[in-house]
Amino acid sequence: MMRGATGSLRAELIGLGGIMERNAYLVKRYALWEVAFFIWTVANTLTIVFIAEGVVAAGGRIDLNRQTTVLLIGAVIWAYLGIIFEILTETVAWERWEGTIEYTFMAPLSRTVHLTGMGLFAVLYGVVRAGLLFAVIAFFFDLALPDADFVAALVVLGVASVSFIGIGMMTAVLPLISPEKGTQLGFIAQGMLLVVSGIYYSVEVLPQPMQWLSVISPATYALEGIRDAILEGAALGTLWDEIVPLIIIGAVSIPAGLAVFRRGEQYAKKHGKLKRSG
Repeated sequence: MMRGATGSLRAELIGLGGIMERNAYLVKRYALWEVAFFIWTVANTLTIVFIAEGVVAAGGRIDLNRQTTVLLIGAVIWAYLGIIFEILTETVAWERWEGTIEYTFMAPLSRTVHLTGMGLFAVLYGVVRAGLLFAVIAFFFDLALPDADFVAALVVLGVASVSFIGIGMMTAVLPLISPEKGTQLGFIAQGMLLVVSGIYYSVEVLPQPMQWLSVISPATYALEGIRDAILEGAALGTLWDEIVPLIIIGAVSIPAGLAVFRRGEQYAKKHGKLKRSG
């Protein structure tokens, strides 16, 4: 019995590694496109972060270093969450493009391991990309962050990533049930999540109904925790008000995401939408 359980676990881990390895090969295959999209992300982030410079140039009085950092953190989290949603939401689209969707969905691999592997790869790739983005933009603005606790910020981001993966699993089902517009709906969900999370502003400025929604958004706590760690030098032990809600949301979102995806997969198979591209 023990040997059978060990063999089953080993097979699942091999499958998990295979999913992550395949995604690494896809990134390598389209490396020039990845560079192009990274440059576009840098340009897009610069247009946002330059808002602080524009306010000062127009005669506004703000703490330029602080406001620039606030905008930068918001833009980086937006880009990071975008990568996770993109990779997970395009789980089905990639399979359709490569012509492997039937093979993957018939493989002796549990859907939990499949989606977890996609999520882990998205997090690893997203952390590297977000770190590079932060470094490049910080260089442009010569930011002074003497009190920043980057370790605490990274831990908060890691905990938040569990919730992001769970929500990404839910959006991953959209291309299954709607081959025509499902992927675009995933990005709409990303935008709706971030608009209530204080990406470039405090959630206190939002209308009351949107503030209620911000309470259940993991991005709200991720932004608050990371900004406190980088701007105020808050140690990890002082960030439990952000970490505990992230753990709770993650504990709920992962099982919910898997359940939603399984139902969507059953629907797609029943209605012949698994391999349809439109």
